Amino acid sequence: MVGIVGYGAYVPSYRIKVEEIAKVWGDDPVALSNGLVVNEKSVPSADEDTATIAVTAARYALARAQIDPQKIGAVYVGSESHPYAVKPTATIVAEAVCATPDLTAADLEFACKAGTAGIQMSMGLVESGMIEYGLAIGADTSQGAPGDALEYTASAGGAAYVIGKKDVLAEIEQTYSFTTDTPDFYRREGEDYPSHGGRFTGEPAYFKHVLSAAKNLFELTDSQASDYDYACFHQPNGKFYLRAAKKLGFTPEQYSQGLLTPNIGNTYSGAVPLALSNILDVAEPGDKIFVVSYGSGAGSDGFTLEVTDEILKKRDLAPKTEDIISNKTYVDYAVYAKFKGKIKM
Repeated sequence: MVGIVGYGAYVPSYRIKVEEIAKVWGDDPVALSNGLVVNEKSVPSADEDTATIAVTAARYALARAQIDPQKIGAVYVGSESHPYAVKPTATIVAEAVCATPDLTAADLEFACKAGTAGIQMSMGLVESGMIEYGLAIGADTSQGAPGDALEYTASAGGAAYVIGKKDVLAEIEQTYSFTTDTPDFYRREGEDYPSHGGRFTGEPAYFKHVLSAAKNLFELTDSQASDYDYACFHQPNGKFYLRAAKKLGFTPEQYSQGLLTPNIGNTYSGAVPLALSNILDVAEPGDKIFVVSYGSGAGSDGFTLEVTDEILKKRDLAPKTEDIISNKTYVDYAVYAKFKGKIKM
C-alpha cells in the first residue's frame, strides 16, 4: 500500500508573542489569545523563506526515509508564499537534496492545502508505477497586513513527506477531497497582503469544507471518530481547530497532539503537514490517524492512515517536531517588522 516512507519538519526559531503585537496596535492581548487560542507565532529570519524551509524539511524527511534521492521521481512544493512569482521552488528543493535531473517538479498553490494536494499527487504517481518515490512539501512564510487580525496568527514553517510503497512507516489507507468555489480569502498578483471575506471565513468556508470532508471520509471508510487514536485538522487558529474536532466527536486525547497553532501560529500550507509530523513523532505501530486539511477558495483533503512497525526504526533519524518548536528566540515588533519586510525603504 502507498504510504509515508519518511517525514521531516522545520519551524523558524524566532517567535513574537501576541501581547507584543497587541501593544503596537492598542489591542487587548488577553482577549485575542483567548479568542484565537494563540499565544505566539513563528517568524522567519531575514534569510529564511519558503524555499529554505522546504529544503530543511525535505532533508530531514530523506534522513528518515533512508533512500537514494535519485529514486525520487516527483517533487511538489505547496505554498502561497513562494519566493518567486516565476521560478519554481520545487526545482530548488530537488537540486538541494540531489534528486535532479530525472524527475518532474512543480509548485502547487491552493491556499493552505497545497501541501496535502502534493501528497495526493505523489500517491497517484506512485500507485500507477510511473515513479518509485514522490516528495511532497507544504511550507509557507505567510503574510498579514500591519494591524490586521491575520498579523496575530500568520507565521512560518513546513513539513515534507516521502511517499512510496517500500518500508512505509504509515500506510495511507484512504483519501477524499471536498471542493467548492467559496471566496473566503484571496490575494491578487502584486499585492503584498491578502484579504479575507469576513462572514465567509467561518461557516461557509472552513467548517463546511472540513466537516463535510471528514463526514464523507467516515462514510467512505465505514468508520467513526472513536476508531482513531489521533486526529488533526487545519488550524488557522486554535479556536476553529478545537470546534471542528469536538463537532466530529474527537476527544482531547485524540486531537491535542496535532494542535500546534497556540505556540507557532498558522503556518498555512505547513499547518496540517506539521501537525501530522508531531503525531508521527509519538504514534505507535497499529495506531490509526485521521487528517483533514483546508485551503481557502475552498477545499479540504482528508486522509486515514495506519502506523506500521517501520516508525520505530525511522523516528529518531531526524529532529522531532516538538524539539524544533522548543528551540526559540523572542523578538520585538521592530525586529519582526524588519524580518517580514513590513518596513518599506
